[in-house]
Amino acid sequence: MSEDNKKRLKVGITLGDTNGIGIEVALKAVGVPEMIDMCTPVLYGSSKIVSYHRNACNLPGFQINHTKSAENLKDNMPNLVECINQEIKVELGQPSKQAGLASFLALEAAVRDLKAGLIDVLVTAPINKDNIQSDQFHFPGHTEYLESAAGDGDKALMVMCTGNLRIALATIHMPLSQVPGAISIESIREHLLQFNTTLKRDFGIDGPRIAVLSLNPHAGENGILGTEERDIILPAIQQSLDEDGVQCFGPYAADGFFGARHYRRFDGVLAMYHDQGLVPFKTIAMDEGVNFTAGLPIVRTSPDHGTGYDIAGQGLANESSMRHAIYTAIDVYRSRIRYDEAHRNPLPKLFQDRGRDNVKLDLTKGE
Repeated sequence: MSEDNKKRLKVGITLGDTNGIGIEVALKAVGVPEMIDMCTPVLYGSSKIVSYHRNACNLPGFQINHTKSAENLKDNMPNLVECINQEIKVELGQPSKQAGLASFLALEAAVRDLKAGLIDVLVTAPINKDNIQSDQFHFPGHTEYLESAAGDGDKALMVMCTGNLRIALATIHMPLSQVPGAISIESIREHLLQFNTTLKRDFGIDGPRIAVLSLNPHAGENGILGTEERDIILPAIQQSLDEDGVQCFGPYAADGFFGARHYRRFDGVLAMYHDQGLVPFKTIAMDEGVNFTAGLPIVRTSPDHGTGYDIAGQGLANESSMRHAIYTAIDVYRSRIRYDEAHRNPLPKLFQDRGRDNVKLDLTKGE
C-alpha cells in the first residue's frame, strides 16, 4: 500500500444551511471516538452558530479545535475553520438569505482549501438551492458549482449510492419538460462511459454491468408512448456496448425495474432524470444514502437528504447519511489511489532507465 493510501485523511465538512439540520447531523457524526480514529474532521462554519445548534439540540459536548486556517489542524479531535466573519441570525426552520450566505461562505472556503491540498476530501451538508443564489453562486446545486469551481474542465456526474446500489443521472437539476431535449445518443454514451470509469476507479468494480432506464412509461411501447427509447436510448446502449466496451443493457421501464428489484443484478443504474432515480433510491436507502459527485478531480459526497427545516433544532435528525457520506468519501479517495497505482504503466520508466544505461555503455566504447 502506498504512503498516500496509509495517511490520515483530512475530511472537510461544510455545515450547510444554518437554519436546517446540517450542523446537527455533522456534530453527531464527528463527535464520536470512532470517527476521530478514522480521520481528521474539519468543519467549515462559525463557532457561534455551532454553539447555538448544539444548545438547541441538547447535544453532548466534546472538544473542538477552533482555527482560522486549515493549516493549523489537530488530528485528535474535530476542527472548526472559522470562515463566516459576519453576524448571521439563526432562525431555525426558516429559509433566509443570511442562511444562504453562510452556507456559501463555508462552501467557498472548503473548496479553496481542497484545491490547495489542505483537506483531502469534501463532504457537504444540505443547502437551500434558492436562498444560496447570489452573484457568486448562480447554480442549480452543489454538483454544478463544484464542476465550475473545481472541475478543471471535467464534467460532473451525480451518483446516488448505498451498498451495492448506485444510480447515476443522465440529467440533473432541470425542469421535467426540458429532459427530452437534453438527452441524445452522444450524451448518453458520454454518461455511460463516465459511469463505467467511476464504477471501476472510485468503487473498485472490475467489468461493471450498467442498467439503463427508459424515459417514457413502459419503455415507450415501441413508439406508442414515445420514441426516445427507439431513436436515442437504444442506439446509445448499442454503440456504448460495441464501440466503447461498456457492459450496458436496457432500456428498462423504471417501475418494473425497481419493483422487481432487478437493480440487484447490476453494478450501476443510469436514470434519465432526477426523480426517476432519486425517488426509488430514497425509498430504499433514505437513512444511509449518499450523493457522490463523480467525474471530477476532487472527491465530494453529501447526505442524500435536504435541509430538514421541519425538525431543525429539535435534536431529532438522523446522522446516518452524513456518517456514510464521510465513509464513502474516504473509501473513494483510497480506491482511486489503488486503481491509479494498479494501472500505472511501468514500461516508459523502464525504457528510459535502460535507455540511459545504453547511452552510458555506448559512450565507453570510444566510438
